[in-house]
Amino acid sequence: MSRLHVTVVSSLLSISVLVQIRQPSVAAPQPQAASVRQQDVSTVDSIIQALYQAISGPAGQKRDWDRFRSLFAPGARLIPALSRPGEQSVIRMLDVEEYIRRTDAIFEKEDFWESEKERRTDTSGNLVHAFSMYESRHAQSGQPFQTGVNSIQLYSDGARWWIVTVMWNSTR
Repeated sequence: MSRLHVTVVSSLLSISVLVQIRQPSVAAPQPQAASVRQQDVSTVDSIIQALYQAISGPAGQKRDWDRFRSLFAPGARLIPALSRPGEQSVIRMLDVEEYIRRTDAIFEKEDFWESEKERRTDTSGNLVHAFSMYESRHAQSGQPFQTGVNSIQLYSDGARWWIVTVMWNSTR
């Protein structure tokens, strides 16, 4: 191989690496249009309400997991902060599919209704952080068996809102 050929190949490889490094950020891919309800993702209020609606329902009723998935940005995380008396507190990092796998069997056996009771929101540009205080019930109009807070981070790409992270802690 001639010195010129080696130099050309080396230069092309260097340019290729630089182009890949300098690629602009890519917008979050849209979920399948059929699974996105535009009214669910048009405002912060609507996406948080859709989040609670998607996980709530009577025992045995299949949750609308496509609707649930459509609320989250690719790579989103759901993070329960678990604290039990006498034990060290821990967090569990779940992606959307792991959350669905862990809760689907529970929702098959148990009524579960969760609703927002209060919210505090901070906004900066296209980012929102919402502290959403909630109550969980085994009957839609029953007494709460737990309360807690969801710390929800949201992002707007200009066309819709996305949930990036939900971290929560509950008390029984």
